[in-house]
Amino acid sequence: MTDYEKLGAFYLGKRYDMAAGALADDLVLYDSKDLTTHAVIIGMTGSGKTGLGIDIIEEAAIDRIPVIAIDPKGDLGNLLLAFPDLKGTDLEPWVNRTEAEHAGLSPADFAAQQAEFWRKGMAEWDQGVERIAKLREAAEFAIYTPGSTAGTPIAVLRSFAVPPEAIRTDADLFRERVQTTATSVLALLGMEADPLTSREHILLANVLQRAWTAGTDLDLARLIAQVQDPPFETIGVMGLEQVFPKKDRFGFAMQLNNLLAAPGFEAWMQGVPLDASRLLFTESGKPRVSVLSIAHLGDQERMFFVTMLLNDLIGWMRQQPGTGTLRAILYMDEIAGYLPPVANPASKPLFLTLLKQARAFGLGVVLSTQNPADLDYKALSNAGTWFLGRLQAERDKARVMEGLEGVSQGATFDRNAMEQLIAGLGKRTFLLHSVHESRPEVFQTRWTMSYLAGPLTREQIRKLSPAAGASGAPAGKPASAAHAAEPPVTDPAAGPPAVPPGVPQYHLPATDADVVWVPGVLGVADVAYTNAKLGVDQSERVVHLAPFLEGPVAVDWGEADALDIGAEQVAEGAPAAGRFARVPTAVTAKGLAEWHKSYARWLRTNQALVLYRSAALRVLSTPGESERDFRVRLQQEAREQRDARVAALREKYAPKVQALQLKLEQARARIAKEQGEASADKLQTAVSMGSAIVGALFGRSRLSSTNISRMGTAARGVGRMQKSAGDVARAEGGAEQVEARLAALEQEIEAEIGRVDSGFDAQQEPLETVTVKPKAGALQVHAVGLAWMPWRETPTGRQPAWSAPSMPS
Repeated sequence: MTDYEKLGAFYLGKRYDMAAGALADDLVLYDSKDLTTHAVIIGMTGSGKTGLGIDIIEEAAIDRIPVIAIDPKGDLGNLLLAFPDLKGTDLEPWVNRTEAEHAGLSPADFAAQQAEFWRKGMAEWDQGVERIAKLREAAEFAIYTPGSTAGTPIAVLRSFAVPPEAIRTDADLFRERVQTTATSVLALLGMEADPLTSREHILLANVLQRAWTAGTDLDLARLIAQVQDPPFETIGVMGLEQVFPKKDRFGFAMQLNNLLAAPGFEAWMQGVPLDASRLLFTESGKPRVSVLSIAHLGDQERMFFVTMLLNDLIGWMRQQPGTGTLRAILYMDEIAGYLPPVANPASKPLFLTLLKQARAFGLGVVLSTQNPADLDYKALSNAGTWFLGRLQAERDKARVMEGLEGVSQGATFDRNAMEQLIAGLGKRTFLLHSVHESRPEVFQTRWTMSYLAGPLTREQIRKLSPAAGASGAPAGKPASAAHAAEPPVTDPAAGPPAVPPGVPQYHLPATDADVVWVPGVLGVADVAYTNAKLGVDQSERVVHLAPFLEGPVAVDWGEADALDIGAEQVAEGAPAAGRFARVPTAVTAKGLAEWHKSYARWLRTNQALVLYRSAALRVLSTPGESERDFRVRLQQEAREQRDARVAALREKYAPKVQALQLKLEQARARIAKEQGEASADKLQTAVSMGSAIVGALFGRSRLSSTNISRMGTAARGVGRMQKSAGDVARAEGGAEQVEARLAALEQEIEAEIGRVDSGFDAQQEPLETVTVKPKAGALQVHAVGLAWMPWRETPTGRQPAWSAPSMPS
């Protein structure tokens, strides 16, 4: 195993000797745990910021840490150009045709030349092509294009979903979510609205707050409808008509509607849902590196998307258990305009929230910028690691110096020395300043494994994206044959069909306004599971939806699906209006009694709590935890156990290290002392010898007693000088011995740490399945009845409209 190939250590490059102007052999290994205190990358254009950012993301992926990378410039798509074989044919579609022409080569020959150039460059940094294979095996790489179908589109505006409970129960976070969502929607309209004075902002915020407090999702169509006709009559203590008259509300609703109807805007409604969890992990729980390319968007659209993304990421973060180990990374390639020192765009409070709170959840934030003066000082002070590249503007240098002085935490800060150091940095050379290290270090970034082709065009992005993603068609829950049937649909004006007396009706919440209501059978029950050996004592409320079948058996619970929505989201009664499929003749009061009995029988036989167990980590899944989420947790558990063992080893060796470091300091102090005394003896001897010689040559009596005395003193001085030189040599030898012992001890520590790093891969971990049957007599059916299910019409058939579709794995 190569020295740097250790989990938890990011290989970023090699130390650079500024005095010699040369690269040293010492590897720069950055402890991934340190990234939980966040990092900033600062350097002018051409300093190599993007390359360093790609290095960090590649290292994270190898360590199976997922990354969300916001890409305003189009460069991060190069992360998908990592080819394990590194052949010319791999690079040919991505090489610059103009450069090939200037080189007098065909694209194929130029690509072959580039492949060899890249292979050689990696080898110079101790990386073989097998490391690229390791990178691609460790994580999945994907590129998303909100507002475009070039890559995998993201349906940002399909649903303003209710925030997670962790957000709703925190008054400050909930208020922030409401405010930033309203601000981002208005920003999409080109309106810079003040939350305290803008009536548009106040109205939108009240609509969102009322809906989310009630647990109701909104889509854009429903949001527009509620803007025109809000479900409340007062805002604050004043009447709605006084604050925002109906005529003006109609004009505002028209603005929103025109946005919805604008050519090309449908792309914002297509694709996979905006879901941080799915951007970070695949359906199987494999870590993802999700590049969110926004280079094609205008400024207002970029701000809207980034704000919505950060909102969702904070919601995901707040649902995670606390940890001191790095769990995931948010990276932004150019932060200018999103976290400014004076203005207050919608993204700013969200970035500040992440910088202040994400550490506790293991989410590291890495922000890159070429203009540190454009970055809020609070953000700089919350970054524990600074990667500083070449800077030219004096105001940028001054801002960096102020920031470094602020994060030095009381340590001695030599401003002049630091300024000179930064002024001498060249391309791909950075100063690493970390609060976790005793001193800054200058290093040169390693060669990236990804081929750096430059900003990708939309056509190139399209080549990198799967056909399903490029089509923009949402990936929904597959409907069974019974669900996919096309029964006759009533006229919308007719209202809900008649249902026999005594049959209760329910309906699921619709995510779209224009749906077809199809009947099915709903069952709701409480089920209890107990297993003392496994430590399981769990009760859960289950919701099942079964289709109507043709033939004598009208309902077969074996065809039922467990719904991923809570029972509290199921409303009583039929929908008030819409298009309805016909009600089967099997819907009768007598049939209802049979459905109830058959549901209870089916639950007793088929309902079970399925748990997963990892033998390697001795961890059991929790009730309701999917295999995907369990594997995600296992990977994090492995990292936490690894970090804990490494910390224990460092603590174990700390006294020995500190003792040797103290001896080394004492030895160096002795060297300085002996060198000082030797210099003094040397000077005194030289003076004495010179005086004796002068006296002997030019004195009245060349062999006078005084001259003889002087020559004797000089001779004794030579003896002292020789003794001092010996003392210096002995002191230096003692220091070298201590240095050797310290180096040997550090090698011993690293060897033990190397044995800790097992390279656990949750995707390959075999899981045991543990089944817990319901507790006898602890099964209670609460409701069985006719359920109206909303379906949306699409060119490919009907899709369910009661829950957000899943992101493709």
